[in-house]
Amino acid sequence: MNQFNVRTVVLNNVKEAEAFMENYIHCDAKGTVMMGRKLGKMAIVAENLRPPACSILKQTMLSLGGEAAVHRNVLVQKVEHSSVLLMGTLAQMKRLVKKIKPQDFGLAILSDELNEVLEAPKPRSKRVMPYRGGELEFGKKTLIMGILNCTPDSFSDGGQWFDTQKAIDHALEMEENGADIIDIGGESTRPGSAEVTAEEEMKRVLPVIEGLQGKLSIPISIDSYKAVTAEKALEAGAHIINDVWGFQRDKEMADVAAKFQCPSIVMHNKVEAVYNDLMSELMAFLRKSIDLGVSAGLPKSQIIVDPGFGFGKTMEHNLTLTAKLRELSATGCPILMAASRKKTLGLILDAPPDQRLEGDSAITAMSILNGADMVRVHDVREMVNVAKIADAVAAAGY
Repeated sequence: MNQFNVRTVVLNNVKEAEAFMENYIHCDAKGTVMMGRKLGKMAIVAENLRPPACSILKQTMLSLGGEAAVHRNVLVQKVEHSSVLLMGTLAQMKRLVKKIKPQDFGLAILSDELNEVLEAPKPRSKRVMPYRGGELEFGKKTLIMGILNCTPDSFSDGGQWFDTQKAIDHALEMEENGADIIDIGGESTRPGSAEVTAEEEMKRVLPVIEGLQGKLSIPISIDSYKAVTAEKALEAGAHIINDVWGFQRDKEMADVAAKFQCPSIVMHNKVEAVYNDLMSELMAFLRKSIDLGVSAGLPKSQIIVDPGFGFGKTMEHNLTLTAKLRELSATGCPILMAASRKKTLGLILDAPPDQRLEGDSAITAMSILNGADMVRVHDVREMVNVAKIADAVAAAGY
């Protein structure tokens, strides 16, 4: 468990740093100007620290040549807790970890959490994730997850693949077009859609999964938040769990994932789009999902995180998480982005779902350049080509 929700933050320039210090850390306005000039190559935030811990961090970072921004009332101890923004180089952060390890006020715990973030694989790092019969290879290229909605009421394709044979044929077509994974779902998750029973969900997806056995050479993901559906799908031949509630809706889902030791995607979700701080709450949610999986016996190395574009978020939230996507790398897990044809793109383009290809292309490219290891898409052939270009730019040092 990450007690202080330590995370890297994307601050592209001094003005962004000043705004973050003033609005999130609640620093003195004059102090933000002086501290903003010290914005280094790394910016890390830790939350919910007591004033003595904040003061020690401040003095230690200053002694190392870095900076630590704290709440304006920490010095006079008129606040019980404060977030801290650490700014400096990687070397300074590593020295900080060692210096605070022997300290009190929770700093020994913070030292471990800081070190975990510093040691986390960089965005789009090379790593391998095994599944039954194969392995997902991250870092070589962006993995393309093709969407197969076996529902009568999907927001994007309106039941086009509700027929079992049509669904099978479409899965094979997506593989031919370059998909690396096929994500099969039997319940629409669009806002306002009606929930279906596990029995109905399985009736829709299991025949498709079974029908693809021996025909499909790429892995199948089951898109469900119901443990019984996921278990039956894995028994039928699926390889990956994609849970839009990140093990937090059905408490038995983590146990199923652990039983099969399968790659599992945990997505951030929320009923109401209200946040004190989007990225802070998003990271805390995903860390809880990871902890649930690990506690059940699923290795962290088998977990993929998804920020939940479009789920319990406004358009502004979705744009923010896209811009700050690489912050999720602090979880230590590969990142999946799933924005294809969603409402935010439609609002920007003033276009219905089947006319958002240009928007999908833009959001896919930006997600890859901002750290996504995998993208979930409807238009596989087109997004494969978009990903090739974005991968090439990323490899050139973006």
